[in-house]
Amino acid sequence: MLSRRSVLKGAAVGIAAVAGLSACSAEDTTSSAGGPKELVIGILAEPSSWHPAQTHVGHLLQPYQLAYDSLLLRQPDGTLKPMLATEWKYTDDAKTTLQLKLRTDVTFSDGEKFDASVVKANLENFKKANGKQVAMLENFASAEVGDASTITIKLAKADPAFEYYLSQAAGLMGSPKAITGTDIATTPVGSGPYTMVKAESVKGSQYVFTKREGYWNTSLQKWDKITLKLLIDVTARVNAIVTNQIDATLLDPNTRSQAEAAGLTLLQWPVDWNGLLLFDRGGKVCPALADVRVRQAINYAIDRESLVKNVAGGQATVTSQVFGPASGSSVEGLDKLYTFDQAKAKSLLAAAGYANGFDITIPMTPGDDITSNYIKQMLGDVGIRVAITAVPAADYQGTIGKGTYAMARFNLFQGPTWVACNQLIVPKTLYNPFQSTNDVIAPLLEATRGAGDQVGEKGKAVNQYVTENAWFAPFYRANQLYFYNAKKLKVTEQVQMAVPSIYNYEPVA
Repeated sequence: MLSRRSVLKGAAVGIAAVAGLSACSAEDTTSSAGGPKELVIGILAEPSSWHPAQTHVGHLLQPYQLAYDSLLLRQPDGTLKPMLATEWKYTDDAKTTLQLKLRTDVTFSDGEKFDASVVKANLENFKKANGKQVAMLENFASAEVGDASTITIKLAKADPAFEYYLSQAAGLMGSPKAITGTDIATTPVGSGPYTMVKAESVKGSQYVFTKREGYWNTSLQKWDKITLKLLIDVTARVNAIVTNQIDATLLDPNTRSQAEAAGLTLLQWPVDWNGLLLFDRGGKVCPALADVRVRQAINYAIDRESLVKNVAGGQATVTSQVFGPASGSSVEGLDKLYTFDQAKAKSLLAAAGYANGFDITIPMTPGDDITSNYIKQMLGDVGIRVAITAVPAADYQGTIGKGTYAMARFNLFQGPTWVACNQLIVPKTLYNPFQSTNDVIAPLLEATRGAGDQVGEKGKAVNQYVTENAWFAPFYRANQLYFYNAKKLKVTEQVQMAVPSIYNYEPVA
């Protein structure tokens, strides 16, 4: 059995084994005084396709924002403001008819004009393409064009998150000519502030964008050139930023001290919850998980305080609930519902008929060895024998969404109430691959969906149910640790987003 001490020793070795970009190859990205304003961002993942219907969220929304405008603009504090849509309102009490007024002075990078027919084409294409975020338009029924500047969207059911979705993946607008072709998969064609420089962009390495001439909102064009450098490994990212090869990037507790020693500025804000998704609540792959006592035992087996200290470097808050404080549906007391109690975990397993434990396989991304070791040890201590299988980061979401594994470890953002429900709990979502539902949760979800301004309050009952019935085993709510070169730029965090929006970077005067 692996001891806690040996796990910590492994963590120390991992931190010490720094490899990657060397200082001697550094290339200072600082723009010369009075010269072009250039920004270089280190990113963790790249788009699998640049088609707006294939847009993702989290870390992957930011790259699309360079080339594509959204219908609504989400401010750093989460409030929604006009972008391509200048006004919007529900015209019925049921909130299933949303009318948008649109800008009339917008063109795409290929010269095509933006109007209501383009919005209709993009929404229909987004739903038909069945991309990773297609659930955003689950309730989209139709779009009716009034005139060039007016469109009416019909929803099959009220959707409290729909306006939010129009500021995210579902709201990104591509050229009507390009979205029906294939070239847009490798070359984005949007109405956004920047255009890709194909000659300088290399898949798996970097993407270069320059300011687009004739863009309708020059206040968003704060840079002449923006480069996204793909640096999947955190060691590569910290070495790149301390040697001025990049200007801003996301790091972790193990690389924080190196960045601070180099004089870089830290932004930190809570976004994700980190933990286990106990998918197989019906016992299809792992019969044991069908018993709520087994799922509760998993929660009691987790030493969350130890994980916060030794994995998150103290940059996290213990939680047992997947709804964050900013959602409006967090419930006081649920953060510490499951205290670390191995005796209770064993008792629950025995009561469920698993006194001798059981075997389970959990997928993990390569490089997540420290967390893997803790999970194996903590669950192993109560008799749950865990086998870890490595799944590449690029394939991880798609793999766990297929229902191959009974449970998985992941980081997921704590968004607004109905966004969280749509992401984790409704039957057809990516992170509910076994489509778990029952006569209790279904009406709670329906009441939340139709709650209007009271969606947060109604969502508390959903939160209470999935927490007490252990649909998940959260460890902690982690801080994003985002570093940047304050001598060159200023960055503002984006609430409930893994990295700042592209609009949140501005050069120092």
